[in-house]
Formats: sequence, structure tokens, C-alpha cells
Amino acid sequence: NAGTEADVYISIYGERGDTGSRQLLRSQKSKKFLKGQTDIFAVEAVHLGHLYKIVIGHNGLGSGNGWFLDKVVIKDPVTDLDYTFLCHRWLDEGQDDGSIAREVTVTDTSTFPGRQELELKREETWAAEKWKFQKGNTLQFYNRLTRGFICLSPDSRVDALGDKKNKYGKVFFMWMNA
Repeated sequence: NAGTEADVYISIYGERGDTGSRQLLRSQKSKKFLKGQTDIFAVEAVHLGHLYKIVIGHNGLGSGNGWFLDKVVIKDPVTDLDYTFLCHRWLDEGQDDGSIAREVTVTDTSTFPGRQELELKREETWAAEKWKFQKGNTLQFYNRLTRGFICLSPDSRVDALGDKKNKYGKVFFMWMNA
């Protein structure tokens, strides 16, 4: 339920002005704003110079209108620059803070060198590791500093001693460096 059927609007702000509110109408996909999908839109505007923020939201209409927005990337065809706006939040009256619009500032790649590569690695790592956190699995952490175990059981118990041979579920070891 992370997608939306509501009408989505964006305003783009740069050093030379803004676009005003624009509805995102025609995606390159047949159905837009689906969970896990990347939609691409063309927005015509005068050149705004370097971009610094966007305001993005929806009208809240339609069933299942709540929307989880990961990020927006704007490609400037004049300068050939990409501007990334990381959101990672809900636009939903029933989730998060209840807001259906967000003001998001640009992620400055000069301040965070390699930020896009790091974000991609984070997503790849989570995709590979999230199965360990499924219901019913037991996690056991080993701390090299204390040489002790912490066991997190499926029933929410925490055992600071930990048991290497846990018979109640799958055990995954994770090393903690302290």
C-alpha cells in the first residue's frame, strides 16, 4: 500500500524562480505511482538555474491515496546535472505526521561524495539481508569486546547470555564491534 491513485503535484525551486504547482500527468509507465515503481515525467519550464528544493504532494482523493515517497531525481537537460531529493516518508493523512505534502531540499552531492553509490549499496544490502529479520527467526549478536552473546527471540525475549544452539528457530550471528 505504498503507491497512490491520487493526483500528484510538484513545485520545483531554483536560484532563478520556481515552476509553480504542476500535476504529474503522463508517466512513461501505463499506471503511475505503484509500489516499488520508478515513474518518469517530463516537466517543461524555463531554466531555473541550480535547484535547491521541491514541494511534492497529492490531493488526497481516491481509495488508497496514501503514498510512500522514496526520492525524486530531477535531470536538468541544460546543464546535464542530476538533483536528488531524498524523502523516505509517507504522504498520508493516516501515516507518519499526517501530511500529504512534503518540502524536500536537494541532497548536495558535493557535501556527500558518493551519496548515490552509498544509497544504492544500502538498498542492495537490505535486499540481501532482510530475510534474516522475518517472523520466527532468532538473531544472536556476538560482541567481541565483551565476548558475550545477545539473543533476540521470536517471542520478543532478549537473552544477554545467548545460546549458540537455539532449538526454537533459525539462528543468525552478527558481529558487533564496540
